[in-house]
Amino acid sequence: MKKKSSEKRRHVVAWANKAEWDQVLEYLYSKDSALQRFALQRISAWRGRYANSTPVAVDCTADLVRCQVLDRSGQLDGEDLVLLYGAGLVRFVNLITERQQGKIARPLRRLAGNLNIPEWVVNLRHDMTHRKLPTLKWCRKGCKVVLEWLQQEYWSRQLGGGPNEDWESESDAEDEEVDLKRQGEELKEMEAYKNARELLISFEKEQYQAFDRLPEDKEKDLWPAPFADMSWLLGEIKQFALQSGHLLIDVLLEDGFLVPTAEQLETLGCDASDSSGAPEPRLTQAFLRFWLPLLKMLNSPPFIHLLLEKLFVELKQLAKEQNTHRAFYVSAWISEIIVCNSNKFEYHFETKGQKKARMKDRVFVNRIQLRWQQLLSACLDAPCVSTPHLLQLILDDMEHPLPLETRQRLLQLCSIYTQGVHSESDTAPRRKQQPIYTLESLHEKLQHSRRLSHPWRSVAEAERSESSQEYKWADVQVEKARLLRGSPWQLCHDKVLWKNYPLGKVPGQSDDPSRLMVENYSTMTVFDQPVELESNTAHNVPGVLAPVRTADGLLWNHSDVNMLKSGLQLF
Repeated sequence: MKKKSSEKRRHVVAWANKAEWDQVLEYLYSKDSALQRFALQRISAWRGRYANSTPVAVDCTADLVRCQVLDRSGQLDGEDLVLLYGAGLVRFVNLITERQQGKIARPLRRLAGNLNIPEWVVNLRHDMTHRKLPTLKWCRKGCKVVLEWLQQEYWSRQLGGGPNEDWESESDAEDEEVDLKRQGEELKEMEAYKNARELLISFEKEQYQAFDRLPEDKEKDLWPAPFADMSWLLGEIKQFALQSGHLLIDVLLEDGFLVPTAEQLETLGCDASDSSGAPEPRLTQAFLRFWLPLLKMLNSPPFIHLLLEKLFVELKQLAKEQNTHRAFYVSAWISEIIVCNSNKFEYHFETKGQKKARMKDRVFVNRIQLRWQQLLSACLDAPCVSTPHLLQLILDDMEHPLPLETRQRLLQLCSIYTQGVHSESDTAPRRKQQPIYTLESLHEKLQHSRRLSHPWRSVAEAERSESSQEYKWADVQVEKARLLRGSPWQLCHDKVLWKNYPLGKVPGQSDDPSRLMVENYSTMTVFDQPVELESNTAHNVPGVLAPVRTADGLLWNHSDVNMLKSGLQLF
């Protein structure tokens, strides 16, 4: 008979007894660095007894606790601590997910998700190894979350018995069954991925052959030709999309498909400079019509929703990278899909003679009800140079439009957030109506308006005008100095960057508040201070008035006011 999986197995452990185990656990998660050091020393002794079989969770806990102890000691600076925390987090993710890997490598995010490890912890590990180092704040937060995970998933489960890492090791029978099932799923997914690539590559070959068969003297605007011989291939792709649409879209978004290579653009006669980071990306006529038969076949609402979702996710990922070519085509496909689905549908390359042919080439026969709120959130979550354009398309085509004021504010905020990445060629035509957000924008707009108001002036005339303005400014300064003559105030002719000084402070002024006190001073009562005579209307009240109760309360009479004033003194 097969042994039950719940039956406990014997273990040889490195600690003397359960009391030592409990003590080490308590000291590891203590806030006292001295107690944590003692626990780390005990774990070092355990490692010597275990040799190479120390439990992974014990190793990872000790590494991260050591990071916290060194952090509290103040002996290391920020960069050293980031590297130290990074090494501990990288070891944790790699070691914990290592046993989950089969013969075919799988994404760490998926493996970590199966173990309830937060995805952003895996992203920290990815940034540590492949990208810019994260901040110390995020490293400390990741260390804290991982230690809590280890306490919950490993240490707390051992309190009832021996150190059986249930989350890490199952019985031999269960491990074998899980591995076989996992390998079967991986092989099935890998086979589906290969099929998707083969189908799309076959489609591309058919399209390139149709493109090459076009005579040189004919307009290629009519391409592609009728594709009756491709119906079987498109049928297979459609059937595959019904079963694994997400996998088909993942392959479509790879380089060489919806994101063309330079060789593909050259073959189609397209200009590769189209991907120059324009804020309003548009696909060329030839490249759009290359994929038109496939898109017309896959224009079901579920597929289009999933395609737009994955396009925005890809655009968000590209925001962290400097890949303008991919970002251009991802943004262009989003723009084309929204425009094709719009009631105001119009190809950007359309001419009057092609209006009738355009209706036959529409991707969407009927308008699809897009998930506008989801698209709006995804667009704002992926800021790039094309975001204002994409946001405008979404806001204009929503089934239930947002209030006009809300739309304007969203566009203004989006423009502020992305204005640093606009090219000069794009901002020049719009500089007139662009709102002013910075002092630099104000200076730029003033210079632009001067050039527009005097376009005939030469450079020499402009320089003479600036010189005359300098002379006028000097005359104004002299006049100000004459008016201030005899006054305690005077003009400051020093070149001082006043933006570096807060209001009420001058250069050279001490930060000591006592410097504001005068050395000699005298006191006087309120009645002794020099004041102007009150108006005659103030003395029209005969005698002393008794307090009068009104809606605002009791009114003070003159004797009460005089008594209050006599007790006040002025410095």
